[in-house]
Amino acid sequence: MQSINRFLYGPTPEERVKAWQTKLRAESRQLDREMRQLDMATSKARQSVKQLAVKGDVKSARILAREVVRSNKQKDRLSVSKARLGSIGTQLSQQMAMIKVTGSLQKSTEIMKLSNALIKLPQISQTMREMSMEMTKAGVMEEMMEDTLEMDDDEELVEEADAEVDKVLFDLTNGKLGQAGSVGTDIPSLEDRLEEEETQRNMEKYRQQLDGLLSG
Repeated sequence: MQSINRFLYGPTPEERVKAWQTKLRAESRQLDREMRQLDMATSKARQSVKQLAVKGDVKSARILAREVVRSNKQKDRLSVSKARLGSIGTQLSQQMAMIKVTGSLQKSTEIMKLSNALIKLPQISQTMREMSMEMTKAGVMEEMMEDTLEMDDDEELVEEADAEVDKVLFDLTNGKLGQAGSVGTDIPSLEDRLEEEETQRNMEKYRQQLDGLLSG
């Protein structure tokens, strides 16, 4: 009889909630992996910034420091998004308890607000869109209107980059670099050509690694 009901009416409310919670845990683990990858790539980039500073290559150090700033911002976004996934999971657990009383899922403005925010994160956008559609059909959410007023990441970076990049340079080089006014005026020191080329290759490799993680 239960299989017939499932065929006619679809999954039960309890089954829907369990399926959503499984997806949430999977996405949370994915964000954990991405944060670890960011940590590893950022650590290498920081070391490269220090090496470039020793050589007096302010221009390259600043380029890589900008990627470190972007990486830090991205990790913050991923951390906040993971917390939001956890909050949705908590809300669904409360829904599970209510199902035993009411026999059905209840509408939740909190789940809707959290889901709307998570849809904007590219790493989990597709999963959250699909889950939001399922929750809307199940009566947990109303159809969402996406907020498109968020500032573009690049615009935000341009507005805040100078001070933050200067701070990263200052911290990583023990105060040797970090003055915005000096960028573009310092002439890189003349080091051994092969060593300089190796440093540049490493700098570009770390920059591309971070850029790949940030744009993924």
